[in-house]
Amino acid sequence: MFIVTGANGFIGSQMVQKLNECNIENIICVDHISPAERPQPLKGARYNSFIKPDSLFDFIKSKATEIQCIFHMGACSDTQELDISFLNKNNTEYTNQLFEICTKYRNCTLIYASSGAVYGQGDQGFSDNTDPENLMPLNPYGWSKLNTDRWALEQPRQPERWYGLRFFNVYGPNEYHKKNMRSVVHKAYHQIKDTGRLKLFKSLHPQYEDGKQMRDFIYVKDVVDWMWQLYNSKHVLPGIYNMGYGRARTWLDLANAIFENMQRPINIEWIDIPNDLKERYQYFTEAKMKKFLSQAMPSPRWSLEEGVEDYIKNYLDKGDSDDGTIG
Repeated sequence: MFIVTGANGFIGSQMVQKLNECNIENIICVDHISPAERPQPLKGARYNSFIKPDSLFDFIKSKATEIQCIFHMGACSDTQELDISFLNKNNTEYTNQLFEICTKYRNCTLIYASSGAVYGQGDQGFSDNTDPENLMPLNPYGWSKLNTDRWALEQPRQPERWYGLRFFNVYGPNEYHKKNMRSVVHKAYHQIKDTGRLKLFKSLHPQYEDGKQMRDFIYVKDVVDWMWQLYNSKHVLPGIYNMGYGRARTWLDLANAIFENMQRPINIEWIDIPNDLKERYQYFTEAKMKKFLSQAMPSPRWSLEEGVEDYIKNYLDKGDSDDGTIG
């Protein structure tokens, strides 16, 4: 039996699909929002049952010996959320409780979503070998993830197999409901489709020209492939791992790939960074993947250009979206 939290969200629903591709249907889907309320992400998925997060811990206790792995993707993913108590309860404490349960029932592997947001401006670099005590996130969301990473590493007793995954800029199918937290690929597609142009932030940093700000973009299909391989690869040491492509690319690289696949001329409107984001804006992120790849794990399959092409041609062009609005 497999449990996927956040199953009716972005990465969680993609993980359910990955399990289905591996002929696994004995899946417990967990989410605050039911398929009746949000039908798109789990449309066509095959799973055993759907439960709400408040019921999960009692369910685990009743089925503990049957659970093989918990893919914990459920959390508040809004990087602009400022309610610290809410983030502490839903991100930090909930993950910590699952960690303790998987420590008690040692047959259960735990794979949970951390975030590249823990690195803040990257003053200490973007290595998953960096002492977590030296990291300084830029927002409460990043702190809610870092606090679990720190706590997990400090525990004298841990699950036999556990992996905290620091996702960088993940994009791909089933992110449509995420409103302002959707990837720029999804936002850009609909902006270009509706107006013929794409809005990008001007740079306020002397080392980066407009559009030359850089991010580590990773396609969601690489992420769920890696999570499945982590579960199956018994040799990978427990701990914290980055989940990125490992190579920073510019916003212009991304924009060019989107315009090309939409067969539209490049048309960019440069806009000012909102005042509330200026102090927290990241000009460069790049996941260091050496630690992960040293565990005999494969390199990412999808380059930026290949991922954008697949996303646009096989999903967005086919209307595979429940929300075309720009948030």
